[in-house]
Amino acid sequence: MVEALRAKGISDEAVLSAMNEVPRHWFLDSALDSVAYDDRALPIGCEQTISHPSTVAMQSQLLCVRPTMKVLEIGTGSGYQTAVLCRMGARVFTVERQKGLFDKTSRLLREQGFRAQCFLGDGYQGLTGSYDRIIVTCGAPEVPETLMAQLKTGGIMVIPLGEGEQEMLRITKEGEQREQWKVEKFGTYSFVPMLDGRQMR
Repeated sequence: MVEALRAKGISDEAVLSAMNEVPRHWFLDSALDSVAYDDRALPIGCEQTISHPSTVAMQSQLLCVRPTMKVLEIGTGSGYQTAVLCRMGARVFTVERQKGLFDKTSRLLREQGFRAQCFLGDGYQGLTGSYDRIIVTCGAPEVPETLMAQLKTGGIMVIPLGEGEQEMLRITKEGEQREQWKVEKFGTYSFVPMLDGRQMR
């Protein structure tokens, strides 16, 4: 898989190493083992999917994570992206709105030794605190102001923006005012939509 990721433009060795060390099949139903390493999205329940490995790698690379950085993840999902960031040495705080996924994934991450702090909540609200990096793993119709307020000055947010098809953005917060946000675009993707509130079932 690593060579396929290199061919798709992933050059960050920390990302490639983490992707090589985190087994994707851990985060999928065993019935999907035969396709677990294909570069495609797969179902994980609750009408959600696990992202393509190339998408996980690309978002991780754009995030420019260094060990001990405090990272807020919006959309825990299967926990695969969470695990990759943990393996890269980040201190990950992750929010999931679907209780069914939250219960399953938080247990799996704990059992596999990934020390992410998992929360059931509304991703639009983020988590109280200040973060070096924020990664959003669902398609947002607009950049949530609350999340930008939780991003440190000098920090980076990676977010797929748009409805239907999204554009992958990297936003560097060079100051508190919107005009001080540096926005870079990295192509189109298709994510499940970012929804507000919590789903308690």
